[in-house]
Formats: sequence, structure tokens, C-alpha cells
Amino acid sequence: MTTPPPAPHPTGAHTPTPTRTTRAHSFNTAAAQYAANRPSYPPALFDAIEDLADHPLPGSRVADIGAGTGIATALLHARGANVLAVEPGDGMAAQFRSTLPDIPIVRGTGDDLPLAHASVDFLTYAQAWHWTDPARAVPEALRVLRPGGALALWWNTDALDVPWIAESATRTARHFGIDISAEKRNVNARAADPTGHLDFTRRTVRWSRRIPIDTHLANLGSHSVFLVHGEHHTASFLAEEREHLLRAFPDGHVDEVYDVILLLARTPA
Repeated sequence: MTTPPPAPHPTGAHTPTPTRTTRAHSFNTAAAQYAANRPSYPPALFDAIEDLADHPLPGSRVADIGAGTGIATALLHARGANVLAVEPGDGMAAQFRSTLPDIPIVRGTGDDLPLAHASVDFLTYAQAWHWTDPARAVPEALRVLRPGGALALWWNTDALDVPWIAESATRTARHFGIDISAEKRNVNARAADPTGHLDFTRRTVRWSRRIPIDTHLANLGSHSVFLVHGEHHTASFLAEEREHLLRAFPDGHVDEVYDVILLLARTPA
């Protein structure tokens, strides 16, 4: 889930709202968990990127920003792109280097890219654009993209039309005081670029993966809303959630269903 900042706990007890910076940095303490359990992305997503950009990924110069542990970076590299990863976090960068030692990674953020002017064909953000300040990140994207280049932003979002996923989201919202459905509402061109300088095209790609319940729970636990609420609060929720899921799926496996929402904007050629 790419969830909005949590609201106060519904019990009425005061729970300070974590800042965006706190939430962004929370991943560094869970980098190995993130790498092992987070979902990947389907080949159809990269087909859509090439289609909307009208440019092939193989041989292209790509900067993957907020690369994290390298889930998207590895797929872009496998697609034949010449990829440079950019990641601000110590823990995430260390995990990246341990699993992808042959792919270069530099430290930086989308608000201040450590890249030369007009130096890349694609600038990609997988699950990462919402950690930027668009007022700074949009001009930076336009600065580093070559003429005719493409800015591609995408998010794995929960398919809330699947009943068990909707029920789980309701329990999460109740426990943490957040609005899970806001995830998809907030993934749009206006939120991505409030200035309107970029002309985004949107595509949605549905896909799924079948995994053990414990992998699903570890995936949930690697999201910032869980990481910043404290170990006891998160552990109690995940224990209860495990019982719910085992009753619904006695074989111990679930089919996680995702809608990858892709926003892509091209620069003038």
C-alpha cells in the first residue's frame, strides 16, 4: 500500500502523525524485509512504458530514482536499459549493493538529482514520487531528461474490488486510522504535478502473485505506515490479520492482486 499519512488512532488516544521524512526514512531499518517480500512488477508495465514513450528501453539511459532495494532497477536492467540507481537511504542503498553489485548506485533525491543536464532518456520512479516535493522534482526532471525523454511514475496499488483485499484494507484503516482508498484517488496527474507543466498519460496494468500468508504479512509490515507505528502496535495487528486470513485461506496462500498505476509524461523533442 502507498498510504497517506496516518490519522490519530480511532480509539481517541493521541498518536502524533509521523512526518513525511520520518516515514521515508523508516524503510532503512527494514531494507532486508522490503527486498524479500515486496511485490515486483509485471512485464506488461514495461511494455506500456515503451508504448507511451514511443521509445525502447533496451539501450536507453535510465535513471531510477528512489531505487530502494532495486526491485524496479533490476527489471529495467534485465529489459536491456543502461540503468543508474539513485537512492537517499543508507539501509536501502546497502541492501541494493548487496543484491545488485554490478548496477551503479549514487546517493541523492528527486528534489536534487545528482545528474547532468539532458543526460537520460528515461527518469523512473517506482513507488517513490510521493516522497518528493513536486515543486522541486518536476523542474529537476525536466532538467535531466533529454529532448523527447520520458518521466515514468508508477505504483502497485491494492485491487480493492477483490473482496478479501477490501476486507483487509478496512481492518487496516480501522486499526491505524488511515484511508486506504485514498491511495488510488491520490495517484493522478494533478497530484503528481500541481503546476501542470507535465502532460501525463495514465495506464493501469492489473497483475497478481500467489504467495504464503506469512510473505503477505511481511510485505504489509514493510510499508511505512506499519514501520512508524511502533513494533507492538504493528505486531498486534499482523497477528490478528494472520488469524483472519488463515480462516479465509486454510491452505495458507493468498493471491495478492494489484493495479499498477502508471503516469508517463514526455518532454518536447
